[in-house]
Amino acid sequence: MIRVETGDITRLKVDAIVNAANSALLGGGGVDGAIHRAAGPDLLAECRTIKGCPTGEARLTRGYRLPASYVIHTVGPVWQGGGRGESRLLESCYRECMKLCPAKGIQRIAFPAISCGIYGYPKPEAVAIAVNTVSALYQTYGLEEVIFCCFDEAMAALYRAAISIKK
Repeated sequence: MIRVETGDITRLKVDAIVNAANSALLGGGGVDGAIHRAAGPDLLAECRTIKGCPTGEARLTRGYRLPASYVIHTVGPVWQGGGRGESRLLESCYRECMKLCPAKGIQRIAFPAISCGIYGYPKPEAVAIAVNTVSALYQTYGLEEVIFCCFDEAMAALYRAAISIKK
């Protein structure tokens, strides 16, 4: 099942939440900062041992103080006009996050709107990539539930519209 929620991703009781991280994995603004604050200092300590993450890839850590057991960190592309492989990299973020799930028994995962904040990806295009990629692959990776967790209702409406087209 794929669904949309509006709210704080750090409060979701799922197996894993996805962090739209920067390549250093050492915290930042937006959802990245919120996840680090909610998880506590042990998350930062574990992230320091990982030594970063390239754009389009994903890394898994424990969830620490979060209700989620795991945090999957992925680095989305910065929008540069669309001609520099941004769509391929964004699709890779979703795919690589889901690929990490079977080994840890993750069946319920929540994604934020990767690259839609300070990275400037046009929201309708990013949502289409997210919904198409997740819809095509989530069952392949043993996921029972995928939640697109949106900060506001306007973003949630974009996801709901994209999901309704896929049905």
